Amino acid sequence: MYTLEKVKNEIVEKLNKKFGEKSVQVSDIVYPPDVIIGDLSLPCFGLSKKLSKAPAEVACMVVSTVKPEGLIKGIKAVGPYANFTLNKQELAKGAISEINKQGGKYGSNKIGRSKRVMLEFSNGNTHKELHVGHLRNICLGDSLTKILEANGFESIPVSYINDFGIHVAKTIWALQEFYKDEQLPENRGCFLGKIYVRACQELEKDSAGKATVNFIMKKIEERRGGEYKLWQETRKWSIEQFDKIYKDLGVDFQYTFYENEVIDKGKKVSAKLLKSGILEKSDGAVIANLEKYNLGVLVFFRSDGTATYPVADLALAEEKFKKFKIDKSIYIVDVRQALYFKQLFKILELMGYKKEMIHLGYEFLKLPTGMMSSRTGQVITFEELRDQIFAKAQEETKARHQEWDEEKINEVARILALGAMKFEMIKVGADQVITFDIEQALSFSGFTAAYLQYTYARLDSIIRKAGEIKNKVEYSLLTENKENEIVMMLAKFPETIMRAGKEYNPSEIAKYLFELAQMTNDYYHQIPVMKAEEDIKQARLSLISSVNQVIESGLEMLGVEILKEM
Repeated sequence: MYTLEKVKNEIVEKLNKKFGEKSVQVSDIVYPPDVIIGDLSLPCFGLSKKLSKAPAEVACMVVSTVKPEGLIKGIKAVGPYANFTLNKQELAKGAISEINKQGGKYGSNKIGRSKRVMLEFSNGNTHKELHVGHLRNICLGDSLTKILEANGFESIPVSYINDFGIHVAKTIWALQEFYKDEQLPENRGCFLGKIYVRACQELEKDSAGKATVNFIMKKIEERRGGEYKLWQETRKWSIEQFDKIYKDLGVDFQYTFYENEVIDKGKKVSAKLLKSGILEKSDGAVIANLEKYNLGVLVFFRSDGTATYPVADLALAEEKFKKFKIDKSIYIVDVRQALYFKQLFKILELMGYKKEMIHLGYEFLKLPTGMMSSRTGQVITFEELRDQIFAKAQEETKARHQEWDEEKINEVARILALGAMKFEMIKVGADQVITFDIEQALSFSGFTAAYLQYTYARLDSIIRKAGEIKNKVEYSLLTENKENEIVMMLAKFPETIMRAGKEYNPSEIAKYLFELAQMTNDYYHQIPVMKAEEDIKQARLSLISSVNQVIESGLEMLGVEILKEM
């Protein structure tokens, strides 16, 4: 149990001993809006109902029950609130000692109890481009994988690649129709996305082409003919491109599912559901009529016999639960699919699956010029965005460090560029629309990865110049108000990790790191560290070293690399 958590539990135990079991819970204790009021506060409204007394009177009873001792320096009733002031030096001793001892594990917990959680994300479509909209999905999934691990879960990151849909047939049709005799570029996976865009444009005015596309789709599903062989070849181009992108981003999937590998099983499952009455025929199509659950109708097979997404998704869900023995399945897919996943989960429930299934939706990502669409070609691909940001980061790094060689400039620029891309994707909640701006993303001031990386590098420089920090530090010398604020912030890191895990929200980590970095930047600009007396200097070095450990750990959970020089 961490120091701050321990204090809260001690308060709760004393109050429950006085007023009865479960009268107060740790979650009832909040942080006052101003540290002048106190460090912790207990609103007494709930307890007042239990005791049938006025909240202000109950606050006075709390004060008389919890005596100042140990980490609790003082307690005062202010109206309906009981406010606690903590002994910051004792808090510093506890929190910094925990950070020194646990290092990168500081803040982690075991609330997940090693339960197996599968996170399905990325979910690219072969024969299409991976654009910046997909980047939000990938970064969110990768960060949540790490955050859930820190909360004691066994995270299993997987990707599900749609390599068998009608979009594939459209791309192959256009490839044969318009590019049969052309020399294709080296990056063929990316080029397939451009072919798909053209296919969509051409098919709007070509009814014969639409019929050919349906024919190609059937040949692919039957796994025969030249169309199937071309599918195999072009599919490989896309998968190779995806692998390169994942490697660039440092994202590792434990397993990758492909639609073509589960579609046949899905057809068998669908046949059983049709026989059992969960599915039914309607005008030549096969559907799930979920009207009585207020979930509308979900089509499984079109009237021409071709399968839709849920056919494979049902088989995939069975594969997940049976093969991997998971306790929870999280699908990270944009908000437009919210109804679809409610329908899918309802059908799985009707099939007898009682495991927890969660659709984690996220809002759109916009370019400054507007929304993106892979069908119209109004996108920035991952490669295009990466190259643009890298060029900008390279230019700024070279201007700052003309003495560096090209290799060092390029490595720092790479880390800055990837950090900017990732951080912008997860620094706000999934329910917020993002408008991606390259200039803003690379800014060394404000709520950016570069600001956090710069803070880390600056603190690391101070620590390196100081040399080795002594093992025995007198924490009672940390008496400045700004030091107290930082100590309190460090002590809050474990509960921030817990909250981010419970809410599936990496932005909680991002916001925490930004606030901690702001506090620390203000601190070392106003309070001398290197010029302080030796004992005080050692205490302050220990403090900023703890800050850097937490920044490093937090950025790692967000998938962002640190920099020691920039």
